[in-house]
Amino acid sequence: MNKRYNLLLPILFFLLGGKLVAQQTPKTEFRAVWVATVKNIDWPSKPGLHSSSQQEELIKLFDEHEKNGMNAIFLQVRPSADALYAKSNEPWTMFLSGKQGLAPQPFYDPLAFAVAEAHKRGMELHAWFNPYRATNDLDTANISSNHLLYKKPDWFFTYGTKKYFNPGLPEVRDYITQIITNVVRNYDIDGVHFDDYFYPYPDKQAMPDSLTFKTYPRGIMTIEDWRRDNVDLLIKQVSDSLRAIQPYLKFGISPSGIYRNIKEDPQGSETTGFQHYSQLYADSKKWLQQGWIDYINPQIYFPFNYAPAAYEKLVDWWAKNAFGKHVYIGHGVYRLVEDKNGWNDKQQMPNQIRYLRNNPHIQGSVFFSSKSVTHNLGGFQDSLRQNFYKYKAIPPVMTWLSDTAPSAPEHLIAKKEKGKIILSWKSAKQIGVSSSVRKYVLYQFDKKEEIDLDNPAKIIKVIWAPANQIELHINKHKKHQYILTALNFNNRESDPSNMVKR
Repeated sequence: MNKRYNLLLPILFFLLGGKLVAQQTPKTEFRAVWVATVKNIDWPSKPGLHSSSQQEELIKLFDEHEKNGMNAIFLQVRPSADALYAKSNEPWTMFLSGKQGLAPQPFYDPLAFAVAEAHKRGMELHAWFNPYRATNDLDTANISSNHLLYKKPDWFFTYGTKKYFNPGLPEVRDYITQIITNVVRNYDIDGVHFDDYFYPYPDKQAMPDSLTFKTYPRGIMTIEDWRRDNVDLLIKQVSDSLRAIQPYLKFGISPSGIYRNIKEDPQGSETTGFQHYSQLYADSKKWLQQGWIDYINPQIYFPFNYAPAAYEKLVDWWAKNAFGKHVYIGHGVYRLVEDKNGWNDKQQMPNQIRYLRNNPHIQGSVFFSSKSVTHNLGGFQDSLRQNFYKYKAIPPVMTWLSDTAPSAPEHLIAKKEKGKIILSWKSAKQIGVSSSVRKYVLYQFDKKEEIDLDNPAKIIKVIWAPANQIELHINKHKKHQYILTALNFNNRESDPSNMVKR
């Protein structure tokens, strides 16, 4: 099949009518949005808000993304060696209170609150860390006196207008790993996420790490290979540590869109743009090949047929270089306000979703950022609600993780009470982490409708365990059938429960 036909096929299906659209909507698909806290990009709207206002904003944000059909939130919890959560040895982030080191007032734990609220809406919560950025500027007024910068000044270097951890120091890698595992032990998160910032984006100055290279060369000949190895060491250390604590916790990374250009590497992509292998010292292909990460989330913020970096060529390249792991495409929704290179075409982003769905080696999307989606730039939020994410989806199973499907929920019953239906059930006994129930999927069918659990249009709710009941509003003009299944941490689905009618 030629590439042009490959792109047009799902578009033709869309044009043929609603029934075919429903058939093309996958039941399993990863759908996430980045919620950036650095510089208050997405949340909170500004620093210094009362805690109740912060909570109200986050609730509204999560409500909107539940309506948008998202099943995961990437919440930035460590913008720059600081914390958006209480159980940390690092200072509170300034983007909450306006002053680094100052807790939100009155006190609450934003990460614990966010996890609970995401789970209420059937969405996963992934903690998004920036591992190496230590400050957002060089203004000491913005740096808490308790910042590690003052306790371990030799762990950092200055580059451009920011301070960074020195990735070449073993104690730095140990520290960052400890920061991340602390969150995993203390919060009920579903994943750990890194973005594209490892070594800083290059400018005209030299990287000030040559002395560290001489001190810890590890037999590596060039400083470029050494820098890549420094990042590799951190990724492997974090991966091993996460697996030891929670084997089914997702660990993924979102590099910039281009690994290597074909001019520099025959196995690279047909592109000529910025490549993170050589310019950020990030060997993302190796992380997949070695199995250190569960998914790659390349930021393919480019349009179709863009000469330096065409969307379709990069999607195809990542699909071919996933080594059996998941690929979630990163979309720059903020670019929909641009009027060149095809971004002024309202079908640009919808066609990107159609294109990736036509590739069996791509498992979903992540959108940057929350505000761009909820502001409906280019009408894209409308596209999600009315078409692509109209029906709920379950995150895909990671087949390389050994697990067992949970047992089916038991004794599903339905009772009418004050204009509502109350569904309740019992969870069968589970043995071991791999088969334990993480959440439930509730299906609703019309009274005499054929039961088809592969139809995502019939999923009406994802319910987080250990809940064992739910209230539904009664439709006086319709009778329904209900079936429940259970999902484990890896989203492996159980057999269905008994069916009840109301």
